Amino acid sequence: MESSRVEISLEGGRSLALRPASDEDYEDLVRIYAGTRADELAQVSWWDDEQKLAFCRSQYEAQKMEYDARFPDAEYDVILLEGRMVGRLWVVRGDEEIRLLDIALVPEAQNRGVGTALLKRLIDESRQTGKRLRHMVFVLNEAALRFYDRLGFEVFEDLGGYKHMEWKSDK
Repeated sequence: MESSRVEISLEGGRSLALRPASDEDYEDLVRIYAGTRADELAQVSWWDDEQKLAFCRSQYEAQKMEYDARFPDAEYDVILLEGRMVGRLWVVRGDEEIRLLDIALVPEAQNRGVGTALLKRLIDESRQTGKRLRHMVFVLNEAALRFYDRLGFEVFEDLGGYKHMEWKSDK
């Protein structure tokens, strides 16, 4: 199910938009995915940048294939800040829950209100529909865990490498 373009206002008059991802976005989406793995891959000194990018391509494709199989109705959007692609937002809406599959922002878009605006939009949708809002966070991603905690998410299940979180309330 494809979503239509969504415009969101940010403080300071900056424009934020979502639009459905397309095949033409592949290279940018791989670049965004690679950014989520940069710290990890920085430790792999025996790979050059081309090998790291090839690894990220294969991992991105595997992740997308798994999500397509498990969540055939998922919406895959790109995040545009001032018209420039700065991230991805992958969401699936079921009868009883909204599941944030993934949100990733390039470093330049982080800590600028983009993620907060997008999550608050999902929180509002959760409130209006009465559906649970859930997300899964890698246990070592302390910044993300703090971010979700600040927005009112609580851990409801800890599966070793990942914490499953659900929005409970505004903090």
